Amino acid sequence: MRLPRPHTLRARLTAGLVVLLAVSCAAVGVAAVVELNGFLTGRLDQQLRETGVRFPASLEHGGARPSDHDGDEDGDGDTRRQTVGTFGARVVGDTVTNAAVVGSTPGAGARTVPLGAADERTLAAVPPDGKGHTVHLAALDDYRVMAVRGRDGDVLVTGLPTEPVEATVHRLELVAAIVFGAALAVAGFAGALWVRWSLRPLSRVAATATRVSRLPLSSGEVELWPRAPEADPRSEVGRVADAFNTMLGHVEDALTKRHASEERLRSFAADASHELRTPVASIRGHAELALLHPGPVPQKVVRALERIEAEASRMGEMVDDLLLLARLDAGRPLERLPVDLTRLVLDAVTDAQAAGPGHRWALELSEEPVTVPGDAHRLHQVLANLLANARLHTPAGSTITLSLERVDGAAVLKVHDDGPGVAPDVRPRVFERFSHGDRRRAEGVESGTGTGLGLSIVAAVAEAHGGSVDLDSRPGSTTFTVRIPADDV
Repeated sequence: MRLPRPHTLRARLTAGLVVLLAVSCAAVGVAAVVELNGFLTGRLDQQLRETGVRFPASLEHGGARPSDHDGDEDGDGDTRRQTVGTFGARVVGDTVTNAAVVGSTPGAGARTVPLGAADERTLAAVPPDGKGHTVHLAALDDYRVMAVRGRDGDVLVTGLPTEPVEATVHRLELVAAIVFGAALAVAGFAGALWVRWSLRPLSRVAATATRVSRLPLSSGEVELWPRAPEADPRSEVGRVADAFNTMLGHVEDALTKRHASEERLRSFAADASHELRTPVASIRGHAELALLHPGPVPQKVVRALERIEAEASRMGEMVDDLLLLARLDAGRPLERLPVDLTRLVLDAVTDAQAAGPGHRWALELSEEPVTVPGDAHRLHQVLANLLANARLHTPAGSTITLSLERVDGAAVLKVHDDGPGVAPDVRPRVFERFSHGDRRRAEGVESGTGTGLGLSIVAAVAEAHGGSVDLDSRPGSTTFTVRIPADDV
C-alpha cells in the first residue's frame, strides 16, 4: 500500500523535518545500543578471564555434586567464589564429560546440566583460544563462553549468562524508543507550527492569487484590488510577493486599457448604427418613391432602383443588428417577463415555412408548455435567426427539425438539419460577428443574403438571458442547442 504523499509545501517541509529527525534519532539509538552491547559484552569477557577455569577444572576431579564439599576451594564443584549462573564444562575430543552450572542462590552449590547432542556439538565447536564466544544452549540459554586447554589434553569451558547484558540493552532500547518517540511527536508539532509561521507570508500571497483568479476578467471593467501583503524584500517570500504585486499592477493597467478600448468601440458602433438608421431609411424611401413615378422609366433605371431599395433594406437590418449587439455588449438589461417559448416556436416555424417552402419542417414539442423569464422579442429573434441560418445553408429538400423541452430547470431548444454541415475551419468562429461560411443555398436565394451577424446575435441574446448556445456539426447532421434558464414564473 502506497503511503499518501503530502501535497502542500507546509506538509512537505514538516514531513521532511520529522523524517530527518527520525533518521537522526534512529542513528543515535542504534549507535548507543551497539556501543552499550559491545561494552557490556567486553565486561563479560573480562569477568570470564578473571574467573578463569577454576570451576570447570573442579569438575575434572569427580564431577559436580551439588551438596558435596560446598565451599571447599579444591573439592568437587567449587562454587564458593563463582557468580550465580556460571557454567562450566569439560570437553574431551567431541564429548562433554561434565557440565554444571552454579545455583541461582548463594550456597546452593552446582547442579549438573543435562546437555543434548546439539549443545555438546556447540560446546565442542568453541575454539580453545581464551576469547569470548556467544553460544546458545538449549538446556540453559544464551551464554558467553571461553575455552582453554586443560592439563590432561581436555578443553575446559567457562561461561556466564548473557541475560543481564540483553536485559540492559533491551531496557535501553525501550527507553530510547519512548524518549525518541516523544521527541519526534513534540518536534513534529513544534515544527508544524514553525513552518506554518514561516510560510504565513506565502500563504497570504496564495490567498490573494486565489481571490484574483475568481474575479471576472473576460470582459467589462476590472479592478484588481487584492494585493499581496508586504513582506521582507530580503526573503524569497518577500521577493515573490513584490513580483506578484508588480504583475498585478501591469495586468490591471492592461485590462483598464482594454476596457477603455472596448468602451470606445461599443460607443462608436452604437453611435454609428444610430446615426446610420436615418440616412439608410432616407435612401430606401427615396428609392421607393422613385419606383412609384407614374411616367415611363427605363428598365435599367428600375432595376437599379430595386437594387438600391434591396441593399438599403439589407443595410438597415445590419444597422439594427449592430445597434442591438452594441446595447447587449454595454450590458443593457432585457425585459424579464414570462415568455411562452412553445408559442414562439410555433410562430417561428410558421414564418420559416413561408420563407422556405422548398424545405421540410418538423416540430418536436413537449406536452407541457415551456415558459421562461425573458424578452419575448429577442427570443423570437433567436428562433428566427437559427431557422434562417439552417434554411440558407442547406439545399432544397433538406429537413429542418425544431425541438423544445425542459431539462433540469432549463429550456433546451434545438435546431437540427441534415444538410452538409459547418466546415471544420468555420466551427470555432461560427458565433463571431461577420463570420461567413461556404453556403449551399436553395434555389432562389440571392448572393449576399445575410449579414453574418445572425449567430452572434443568438449567442449574445442567450448569454444576456443567462444561457448558452452550442454547435454540434458533421456532414449530414448539424445541431444548434440553446439553453435558457427556466425559473418558475
